[in-house]
Amino acid sequence: MFDINFSQALQTLAVAAVPALLGIILHEMAHGWVAERCGDPTARFMGRLTLNPLPHIDPVGLLVFGLTSLSGAFVFGWARPVPVNPRYFRNPARDMMLVALAGPLTNFLLAILFGVMLRLVLALFPPQAWLGNTVYVFALASLQAGVVINFGLGWLNLLPIPPLDGSKVLSYFLPGDMAWRYLNIERYGFVILLLLLFTGLLGYVLWPLVSGSSRMLLSLLGLQ
Repeated sequence: MFDINFSQALQTLAVAAVPALLGIILHEMAHGWVAERCGDPTARFMGRLTLNPLPHIDPVGLLVFGLTSLSGAFVFGWARPVPVNPRYFRNPARDMMLVALAGPLTNFLLAILFGVMLRLVLALFPPQAWLGNTVYVFALASLQAGVVINFGLGWLNLLPIPPLDGSKVLSYFLPGDMAWRYLNIERYGFVILLLLLFTGLLGYVLWPLVSGSSRMLLSLLGLQ
């Protein structure tokens, strides 16, 4: 994991940076936007419904993203969670589930958008004529990365490990007391995720979902 080719690693980081940053920011904005639609204005009052990356950056999450990108491991990182106050919600349990779903669904839509943009670029600028252009090659790599990274962010956040979004979706369907005990695991969630990441189990679980989704999308777009 720590045998790093720095030239290749920096290239990978450069290619992944924009689609990853966009995916992480829009993921959090989607949480805040749906929360506002459900009656909670907290995210807007806290200045989190913005494309400016600064209010969204979590230093530790950014560091982990950089390290996993440079090491060639499964790319992993996070932003500051958007503040949500369920006391504003008209139906707290349902609305919290909808807020949680908004983030991963946004990543899936972004993956589709990156795929469509890739299809358009290849149609308008045929590779036979443009492969010698470094900007063109970089753009293709970034668009492909956008598909994979956003499917990765979507599936990662749907894992039923508190505090990930999937845990809030699953808890909606559990009886009240069971849901409370389940969500109480959140205090150990970060440690669980790091253990899964560094043992390789996270990639083992996620990669079939990410690669399968990416292949299916690219196949539907006629790119495979």
